[in-house]
Amino acid sequence: MFAKNVKGKLFFPLDRKLKLRHDHWSSGIARLAVRHGLQSKSFLLAADLFSDSTGCDMSYEGIRKVTQEWGKAVNEKREQERKALFDMKNRPQTKVVEITDPIKKQASISTDGGFVHIREDGWKEVKMVTISSVRPKKETEKGPHPDGRRYKAYEPQMMLEKHSYQVGFWKAEQVGQHQYRAGLRRDLSNCPKISSPNDGAKWIKRITEENYPDATQIIDWFHAAEKIWLIGKLTMSDKEERAAWAKARLDHLWMGRLDDVNSALEKVNSKQAINPEEVQTSIGYFKHQQDRMKYHQYRMAGYPIGSGAVESGINSVVHHRMKRQGRGWARKNVDPMLAALSELHSGRFEKEWKTVQ
Repeated sequence: MFAKNVKGKLFFPLDRKLKLRHDHWSSGIARLAVRHGLQSKSFLLAADLFSDSTGCDMSYEGIRKVTQEWGKAVNEKREQERKALFDMKNRPQTKVVEITDPIKKQASISTDGGFVHIREDGWKEVKMVTISSVRPKKETEKGPHPDGRRYKAYEPQMMLEKHSYQVGFWKAEQVGQHQYRAGLRRDLSNCPKISSPNDGAKWIKRITEENYPDATQIIDWFHAAEKIWLIGKLTMSDKEERAAWAKARLDHLWMGRLDDVNSALEKVNSKQAINPEEVQTSIGYFKHQQDRMKYHQYRMAGYPIGSGAVESGINSVVHHRMKRQGRGWARKNVDPMLAALSELHSGRFEKEWKTVQ
């Protein structure tokens, strides 16, 4: 069964009989190749691992091609869904996004950025949305807060799990649209309790408020703590004095004594600081964000107060595979790779493979 020329294109009857793809690989082999291409640090390493695991040889270029082609198809699908959802002239009559792994009781949604080296542009920020299911920790899971602070015996401790990700080289408006789309996929419109811990970026607050007006927005505890330590570092030379001052402020912040925090910050002499403008900006951070810093209330209500899920997602989903020195990624391949990595790390690879090839 030799190749035939049909309307100027080569046609392989044996490929059809064996149910091979257009690139002459079986679906199963291509699926394994894409998995290796996404999980390995490079396509060259992916080719070696693929050969070891299957006994078949696929070149570095072959692995790269099938991986990026699948990523392109996944990215096209999510862009089609986004555009359909926000087409004001032609509102969809049916559900655009298929619900996958819905969150029924409590959800947390966080947004942040990481950096990828794009050949045409240098290092550029890509944006990630992370949605997590939230539940109370079991007794064996309980412990101190990550910075060493102790929870009271009566305070609930919460576990974030079943994370899903959407990441792309997007502007703020596109992030908001993909945040909404990602929420539909987890059925957040029917989730009764949603919180959103993030840094203090205004655009994140705005898009989250537009998409989830009833969500409790929270300033990530570690960003707030970082600001306190920075103020101390820039205004106090004595390490012991600085540590005592910062710890006292954080104790007040932890217990919801915001008036005491702001009162202490008003007494800071920024004129003698190493960088007076940065000190004033950091002090203003607490004045302008205090409506999202009621940490004691949040803990009592069972809300997570950290955005660690999205920050760890940036490292595991984006940086592990995409952050590389040297020539970096061609711009046209960035979103396809990020789309494919989003599905892989959200545990939806197999499902997406069946629908997108």
